[in-house]
Amino acid sequence: MKRAQPAPTIPSIPPTHGSRVEHIFPTLTPAQVSRVAAQGRHRLVERGEILVDVGAQRQPFFVVTAGYLEVVQRSGSREELLAVYRPGEFTGEASMLSGRRGLVRIRAKAPSEVIEVERERVLALIQTDSDLGDVLLRAFLLRRVELIVQGLGDVVVAGSNHCASTLRIKEFLTRNGHPYAFVDLDKEEDVQGLLDGFQVTLAEVPVVVCRGETVLKNPNNKEVADCLGFNDAVDQTKARDMVVIGAGPSGLAAALCGASEGLDVLVLEMSSPGGQASASSKIENYLGFPTGISGQDLAARAYSQAQKFGAEVLVAKGANRLRCGGTRYVVDVEDGPSIPARTIVIATGARYRKPSVASLPRFEGQGVYYGATFIESQVCRGEEVIVVGGGNAAGQAAVFLAESARRVTVVVRSSGLGENMSRYLIRRIEQNPAIEVKTRAEIESLEGDFHLERVGVRDNRTGVIESRDVRHVFLMMGAVPSTAWLEGCIALDPHGFIRTGPELTADDLTASDWTLGRAPHLLETSRPGIFAVGDVRAGNVKRVASAVGEGSIAIAFVHRVLQE
Repeated sequence: MKRAQPAPTIPSIPPTHGSRVEHIFPTLTPAQVSRVAAQGRHRLVERGEILVDVGAQRQPFFVVTAGYLEVVQRSGSREELLAVYRPGEFTGEASMLSGRRGLVRIRAKAPSEVIEVERERVLALIQTDSDLGDVLLRAFLLRRVELIVQGLGDVVVAGSNHCASTLRIKEFLTRNGHPYAFVDLDKEEDVQGLLDGFQVTLAEVPVVVCRGETVLKNPNNKEVADCLGFNDAVDQTKARDMVVIGAGPSGLAAALCGASEGLDVLVLEMSSPGGQASASSKIENYLGFPTGISGQDLAARAYSQAQKFGAEVLVAKGANRLRCGGTRYVVDVEDGPSIPARTIVIATGARYRKPSVASLPRFEGQGVYYGATFIESQVCRGEEVIVVGGGNAAGQAAVFLAESARRVTVVVRSSGLGENMSRYLIRRIEQNPAIEVKTRAEIESLEGDFHLERVGVRDNRTGVIESRDVRHVFLMMGAVPSTAWLEGCIALDPHGFIRTGPELTADDLTASDWTLGRAPHLLETSRPGIFAVGDVRAGNVKRVASAVGEGSIAIAFVHRVLQE
């Protein structure tokens, strides 16, 4: 956020006219200031008065009308100046949308005058005032990107990039758009001194330090989310018009469309917004992005859009069980109160299949990965890697990794790539000298001490097992639906995918006590008002565009159910 520094490229924000600094720190026109003033109150602030502090749950929005406000980051007893807001400029970044805790301290640099507006009124302005909303939203998102780029957050992660838990925590924070500073223990000269400072042992890393106060030793994602207050602003007991379970492309599309049409929407996401799509390095067959877009960038945009219209998201909170008896459905949530809902959209997606290799769990995150993002690409830079799978996700990973890896071998069990992979990806792979395709083959063994060191690849035509000195394997082998938590509440097909609409049989409806005089809607399950979209649905086309379309279409049927 420092004005003095040159601005790096921001791939997740669409190109705009004018200098980037003008969009990060825009000056509102007198007319725009007047429209903001109508939603708030004028007040005087004294020099040194703190308006927002690090970790503050309540973050009002301020427009400076006279004087100056300074933005500082605290590190123990030290402070670093990040920015100064002048007359006509305003405070706030992406946490204004999500309601999460403040990341920086904002205080008066001199006696000043401001317009103070509550967060809820700011969200209403963004939704209803197109001109002003564009200015505010763009600035909020760009400021958050700057914080991420410069590692200016309220959390420090100390660990090794060769540690599965470290990569998991970094990925969790990155996909949730939360800035953090990383201390690489592999590059620290005095590792023991650093660990002593945190009062932890080497066996307890990675370490996460929240707001310079709380030290977490090898925490799970939920502990990190709780420490940083990801879900503090969300009322988890309130009955909702619609609860969306899963924040992949289909779930985010449903949340966005539902919230934009006035529904009270809550989204539950076990890990991070984006689902499997967020692990895609580059999606090139999605309408409107001729040069492609990474799955993470697409998910981040969709996440911001849904929040813009008022959808709330619970992160690191999965659904344990669906109670589908009675007149109102209830979702039992891990480590939290149950959530009543008038309608439910299930978008839990699917998870990648795993090869039957006994040592696989030992190397997950330590040489075996299920997504190829920038984080993983830096870990395997200049090395040989193996990608297992013949679908689009595997093809995208191979092409992306070939940009940084020395060599990429794609291992598929079939006789070629044509069955499940788009033609444009096949051509990219065939024309890239750094990529080799090994057909009729599979992973036979994974070996190593603390990290993956060798991979056995079996040629199924000859039975010969080739041992390769490979330290990084990316598994993208098709998917299994995430439906175990439904416990027989709704009808599934023999493979565990959810049956909907015309796919439902008379026996399915009888078993679910379907009593309505109408047939189930197109994406409706065997229970009225419960819908399934995306990869979790039987017959779904495994494409991002299809998932987004299904999530959007479901809202038309949700409205019909709510009117019944």
